Amino acid sequence: MEDLKDLTIKSFGEGLREKKFSAMEATLAYFENIKKMDPSLGAYLHLMEESAATQAEKIDLALQNGEELGPLAGVPMAIKDNILIKGHPATAASKMLKDYVASYDASVINNLKRSGAVFLGKTNMDEFAMGSSTENSAFRLTRNPRDMERVPGGSSGGSAAAVAGDLALAALGSDTGGSIRQPAALCGVVGLKSTYGTVSRSGLIAMASSLDQIGPITKTVSDAAQVFMAIQGSDPLDNTNAGIAYDPKEILEPSLEKVKKLRVGVPKEFMVDGLEDKVRSGIEQAVEKIKSLGVEVKTISLPNAKYALSTYYIIMPAEVSSNLARFDGIRYGARDDENKKQSLLDIYLSERGRGFGAETKRRIILGTFVLSSGYYDAYYEKAQRVRALMRKDLDEAFKEVDVIIGPTTPTTAFKIGEKTSDPLSMYLSDIFTIPANMAEIPAISIPVEKFKEGELPVGFQLMGRRFREADILSLGQYYEKLN
Repeated sequence: MEDLKDLTIKSFGEGLREKKFSAMEATLAYFENIKKMDPSLGAYLHLMEESAATQAEKIDLALQNGEELGPLAGVPMAIKDNILIKGHPATAASKMLKDYVASYDASVINNLKRSGAVFLGKTNMDEFAMGSSTENSAFRLTRNPRDMERVPGGSSGGSAAAVAGDLALAALGSDTGGSIRQPAALCGVVGLKSTYGTVSRSGLIAMASSLDQIGPITKTVSDAAQVFMAIQGSDPLDNTNAGIAYDPKEILEPSLEKVKKLRVGVPKEFMVDGLEDKVRSGIEQAVEKIKSLGVEVKTISLPNAKYALSTYYIIMPAEVSSNLARFDGIRYGARDDENKKQSLLDIYLSERGRGFGAETKRRIILGTFVLSSGYYDAYYEKAQRVRALMRKDLDEAFKEVDVIIGPTTPTTAFKIGEKTSDPLSMYLSDIFTIPANMAEIPAISIPVEKFKEGELPVGFQLMGRRFREADILSLGQYYEKLN
């Protein structure tokens, strides 16, 4: 089995078909690495050794019998613990769901099974996907494999750490305001949030339903394109699904001729004071590399982008408050048998108080407040109007350009514990990623350059028009060839 550091989905597929290794050998190699590294890294909450071995065995048997294999055949993947896999725990890193075992597969899991992927386990995250550092997990701390004293980002920090630390070849995360792209940037890997409605949310434990999207975290843009094509598609179980049919060739085999015709915009509002020098120089470096491809780059304006963070932290908690109302110890959630003699109100107070962590409580309270009588018009309704203005800004910008480039995060990975006592400072980690969720457009975070030992990774972000994942994936794939 070759060095796991050198593997990509493409090279894995070639090695498997050329019988350089079997799916079982690859699966065992990853589990061996997990058992060696994960006690200190903390990427996983739950391992699936038995079912992974069964999946790998099926792939090897199919290969032996000359059957046609799926595009992700044998690929060892990690799955964020808010995505359901039948028969396995799905805790969303919360004590509220510590004993919950999924009774069905999420639609993306069904799609990945058809593609032949092997699931290694469920990854750590911020509780109910609420956080930017994975320090809000109720169960364990996840560290950044590039610097073990720093956070991996969040809320999909476990998935990003697993891929960056070679504890999985690819992973799934969920992105509500940057929760795939931000940890991907901090860990030096690739993270894709597709257009809202392209990937089914059925079987995802909801945080904010108008913003959530499931997406891949991978080592390369090419790998992200492969996983995206496997998980996207229409789904009658998700009434927000757009049912868009993508051209596989356009996504997986990009044309340099088409890439050169793309126009790229740099929002002046993104290159602001407060941007870490290393991040600023990294974005400038990425822009110069993109210019070297023969792509036109120009400065644009997104005047309402400055309101993205404040708008998001009204709309998102409002939806959180509604979605998490069900976890009351009666319909869903933890329940202490001693509570049988208590009143209904006592049960609510007891179970919700014990089951939710501090950040989750904070967002539920904030969301309940902005939806309450007398405050709905002043906060929630006004925030929705500003969200519409941000969409309009981006629509106008996309009349001038095809792709928008900017930082993924304002800083590189910060130290563990550095921002836990200052929620507002933590929220600023998502300042550049939130606009894509608010406008429902696709966005991808890509490392500025290949990881160098002793340096902290910097990611840059590409945003595209709705349903034009092909533009950002094509440009990203050709950018990678320059590194």
